[in-house]
Amino acid sequence: MAPTCSHRTRIAPVFDTAADSWNGAQKEFDQLWETEIRVSLSKPQRLTVLLATALTVSAPALQAQAVVTDSEASEAATLLDVVVTGTRQGGFVAAESPAPIQILSNAALQVVAGNPDLSSTLAQIVPSLTVSAFGTDMANQTLQAKLRGLSPNHVLVLINGKRRHTTANLAVNDGSAYQGGANADLNLIPLDAIDHIEVLTEAAAAQYGTDAIAGVINIILKKNSSGGTLRGTYGGYFDGGGDTRDVSGNIGFAPAVGAYLNVTGEVHNHGHSMRSGIDERVINPANTSTYPGSNETKVVGYPYLNLIQGDAESRLKLISFNSGFDFEGGAELYAFGTYGNKTSSSYENYRPPTVSSYLDPTTGETIYQYPFGFNPLEQLQEIDYALTAGIKRIAPDWNWDLSSSWGSDTGALYTLDSSNPLLYAATGASPTNFYDGQLIATQLTSTLDVNRNFSIGLASPLNVALGTEYRRESYETRAGDIASYIDAGAAAYPGFTPTNAGTHHRTSYAGYLDLAAKPIEGLRIDAAGRFEHYSDFGNATVGKLTGRYDFTPTFALRGTVSNGFRAPTLAEEYYSATNTGPITTFVQIPPNSPGARLLGLENGLQAEKSVSYSVGFVFRPLLRMNTTLDLYQISITNRIVGSAKLYGSIAGVVQSAAVNDAIAANGTFIAPSVLASGLSGINIFTNGINTRTQGADLVFDFQKAYASGRINWSIGATYNDTAITSIRPSPAVLGGQQLFDATAISDLTTASPKYVVNLGALWTGGKLTINVVEKIYGPSTEWESDDADNPSGKIEYFKSTISVTPLTNLHLEYQFTKHSAVSVGAINLFNRYPNHLNSTLLAHYNNFAYGDVQGTKNYPRFSPFGFDGGFYFVKATYVF
Repeated sequence: MAPTCSHRTRIAPVFDTAADSWNGAQKEFDQLWETEIRVSLSKPQRLTVLLATALTVSAPALQAQAVVTDSEASEAATLLDVVVTGTRQGGFVAAESPAPIQILSNAALQVVAGNPDLSSTLAQIVPSLTVSAFGTDMANQTLQAKLRGLSPNHVLVLINGKRRHTTANLAVNDGSAYQGGANADLNLIPLDAIDHIEVLTEAAAAQYGTDAIAGVINIILKKNSSGGTLRGTYGGYFDGGGDTRDVSGNIGFAPAVGAYLNVTGEVHNHGHSMRSGIDERVINPANTSTYPGSNETKVVGYPYLNLIQGDAESRLKLISFNSGFDFEGGAELYAFGTYGNKTSSSYENYRPPTVSSYLDPTTGETIYQYPFGFNPLEQLQEIDYALTAGIKRIAPDWNWDLSSSWGSDTGALYTLDSSNPLLYAATGASPTNFYDGQLIATQLTSTLDVNRNFSIGLASPLNVALGTEYRRESYETRAGDIASYIDAGAAAYPGFTPTNAGTHHRTSYAGYLDLAAKPIEGLRIDAAGRFEHYSDFGNATVGKLTGRYDFTPTFALRGTVSNGFRAPTLAEEYYSATNTGPITTFVQIPPNSPGARLLGLENGLQAEKSVSYSVGFVFRPLLRMNTTLDLYQISITNRIVGSAKLYGSIAGVVQSAAVNDAIAANGTFIAPSVLASGLSGINIFTNGINTRTQGADLVFDFQKAYASGRINWSIGATYNDTAITSIRPSPAVLGGQQLFDATAISDLTTASPKYVVNLGALWTGGKLTINVVEKIYGPSTEWESDDADNPSGKIEYFKSTISVTPLTNLHLEYQFTKHSAVSVGAINLFNRYPNHLNSTLLAHYNNFAYGDVQGTKNYPRFSPFGFDGGFYFVKATYVF
């Protein structure tokens, strides 16, 4: 039997080599249960251990990893540790939880981590969590995750129970279900640093703060004080691109008696992919101006010259640590932190030679800065770090935890291999690389949490928990070089202007009270209340009432009612930038700016409010069979969403003078060519939509032993439907344009899959482990405008649909020795792609006569599984 890890609680046996067959493992556990555990426990305790053990044995954690460290050897015990998410009361396990909690061990994460980043790994395991596969502009550099079909901003991310800071890189001009996302970047946390993750799929604003409307992701870091792991992964897409190389290592130390230090390092490189179609401009004989002298055959890659539709390239270096020191008397001093250095870049639309040209006044000759055109690159150079330190004490009377966390995310933005066309036309010179400015987000959070049990004659002691929180946030935009924004700025992504720049702060104070007890045997009640004060939004009071009743040892009902409050992020309030295409200028207008007031949106952003209900059951008819079903409804009023594209001019025809005035009030220059024949417009974040989201989450596990091994059958499924219950009328100055058009509405209601189902079978026998998951994505649709790229010159909308799509994920692992193993596998084994964009919309986009280039975009960017096809990988693991 493997040695017990430091700082871990374990009551079940764990086998550290594949030679311990599953039949033998089961016999040993049964014997231990009968002779040592069951006889020493009361009936409620026996039920608790039975349920917890069943969850443990049925989880992929024990089966998915043949080669284990001292930490990973206790993966079976991971699920027996007391849960720390969704409750302020210690001492019970996930099986007892009145709220739905999914616990994912490190081994469970590793078994699907073919492309080893945390967000996509979670998306493969948790059906109700989806991740943006592609974003436009800088949104492609920081892909966001969301729960239960809501916004990424409705998910609270914790590290060891402490609030994680958010990214500075806001998803804007994205026109997707992830519009406005500015949550924590999960991919800046190394996978090998994680002991397990607790995913609470329930509203928890009253417990953790006012942005936990959809749920909580609590990442628990490893605490092992000895042993280590080395992993290397290589993979790529079947159809080319996305080459991925990842090397990571984790090691534990015991620097002193009663102390632990766990350190993880990772280097992760992921290459570009390209799934664009042919740009009609480069192949149509009628387009004589695309290439001077018909030199197209000299261009590498012709005719696939537009590279925009694909993954960003990223190069990432990560370091994390988790440490603690136990004092006599039960106190522990702890500290943990992460550091990330990321450089990522993504292609923008191809620009033909004529975009950047200069007329020599002496010779009259047209001189092209890029004789064969150019593909601009948008690049993000990001530094992210976080540090938490605190001291806590577990005592017979009052337990307490005092901590402070500091986090910062700084992104320097660049446009590379580009041009400032108007600057070049006027002077015959332009830089090719531009510094566009910086985005900086910081967060300081200090908390004090205390709790104690009181015996007052109930079936269990009354747990009283209370605490306070202080948080200070800042968001800063710094201007770029003058060449990046002067005139129309750099092609693809003009730099931030001095009028865009600014520093903004806010503070908040919070206090909470949480009462939990069993009034009678079998009934658990948890009531929480929270008060918050924001320096910019005033006060909010929210509450939550949760209950669970165990009718029998095998069946329990649970339910929750709560309300929530979400203040807009500082990024949503203050971000401002300009996006340009070959003949387009679109500006992100800050909601509280002079430009917004010109549009009749003078109040800026207000806070969202929510009301949530859930009811579900836990059914455990057999020791190794577990079923949970939870139904929920989440109503959000005054929801903050991205507006439709609001046009100032289309093909030289003014649609709204107020929109063009708002652009000017923002300090943004609109090129004369855009006003004469192109598109000008804005996007803005604003309140104005009420939504009601209804859904269900199902989890089923059943484990069966055979002579040759053991199979774990599993089903994870989620259903989600969002409806708009009211919508804000459009200001009259928009000239009849809708503040929220068909695209904006469909992004909220239909662009996410209606359901996701995971059907899993994980077989383990001897030295071989095989994991197969059939992941079924339900239908999703989005309405998209053609930006008036049609003969009528008026905006038309077309619906693109992604039909029901099953994807097969496969992972094979063979253990060569006790300390080494090799894995091979595939995500989307059979190389499935989503449906193409609406054919009529593509025909409009493909007509270069209307000046657009989006016909190169074959696939819907709202696809929940991307459009790169199958990803195949090989991974080697060594433990010591």
